[in-house]
Amino acid sequence: MYAVIKTGGKQYRVSEGDTLKVESLAAEAGSDVTLDQVLMIGNGTDVTVDGPTLASASVSARIVQHGRAKKVNIVKFKRRKHYRRQMGHRQNFTELQITSISAG
Repeated sequence: MYAVIKTGGKQYRVSEGDTLKVESLAAEAGSDVTLDQVLMIGNGTDVTVDGPTLASASVSARIVQHGRAKKVNIVKFKRRKHYRRQMGHRQNFTELQITSISAG
């Protein structure tokens, strides 16, 4: 059984036991969260889709850790103009482990 969930403006295909990194969530590490924006649930060839989201479906997950991703370097350069700019960015993330998928 798998589900397609939406969190942090992105969509993820998850199954029970999966570990994934999503946009930062405001909860303690080790706590359980419920993701209500379930777009689709599939089980083999059976697929359930209803409107933008499934009203009664939910996905439960446990927060493993919070962290920051690797640095992304941004470089701006114009040749022969003595123009160089460098900047870096590290995105915050929350690592989730999917514990259960409920079709409702």
